[in-house]
Amino acid sequence: MPDYEKEASRPNSRMTGWNVLAAPGTYLLVGINCAVYLWMVLNGVSPTDPTPMQLVHYGANVPVLVLHGQWYRLLTATFVHVGIIHIAVNMWCLWNLGLLGEPLLGPMGLVAVYVLTGIAGNLLSTGFSVVDALMRHGPMQIFVGAGASGAVFGIAGILIVLLSNRKLPIPWYELKRLRRSVIWFAVLNLVLGVGANFTSIVRVDNFAHLGGFLSGLAIGAPLLPRMTSGRIRYLQRQKVTFAAAAFGLALFGYWIAKLR
Repeated sequence: MPDYEKEASRPNSRMTGWNVLAAPGTYLLVGINCAVYLWMVLNGVSPTDPTPMQLVHYGANVPVLVLHGQWYRLLTATFVHVGIIHIAVNMWCLWNLGLLGEPLLGPMGLVAVYVLTGIAGNLLSTGFSVVDALMRHGPMQIFVGAGASGAVFGIAGILIVLLSNRKLPIPWYELKRLRRSVIWFAVLNLVLGVGANFTSIVRVDNFAHLGGFLSGLAIGAPLLPRMTSGRIRYLQRQKVTFAAAAFGLALFGYWIAKLR
């Protein structure tokens, strides 16, 4: 059995009970998100209804601010949440998809996908704000975007691609069932997010969801042919793919800045 198949066939923490060492990337991401939420609450932010200014202070995405040099918000916004319900739902989704995806991607691969697709989602949202302002011939609308959901959609997107590999050491009927579940997750959450808002300017950012999902699909495509070619070759392809994705996002961000 190739090295990769041995890795993929190891039980994850849902099979063996709670064990952070079985899925360190998943628990690291969940831990960072929860730590940021607790940090906000301990510093006076409402645990259920934070204000837009509080979210902005802790790193939420505001396209106007991003285009004025605060590009770090594309990443920090993926760890900021709008209250206890928001983070609970996102962490439940992240935990389930992470435990499914980490045996296929590895701990660092899962973290890289989270970061890249999270940034991609917020970048698409920012780009849409610029295009919308240009089409209206007016100023950019002010809104605050926050949450891990763009990155969660990114993980869902890459899983849809990777779970289509018939050579994985998992029965094909089980792969189809898992893939169908991930597809339904993505479709239902995209539909439910349409028109939903937290407040007048803090809202569910469906462009971030879409951007995360599409970038996950795109990152998964070049990884699929190398999944069963040996662990070393697969990890090499991962590094190249992630570097290319980062470069592509940088170019997209540069284009958005110039478009403005």
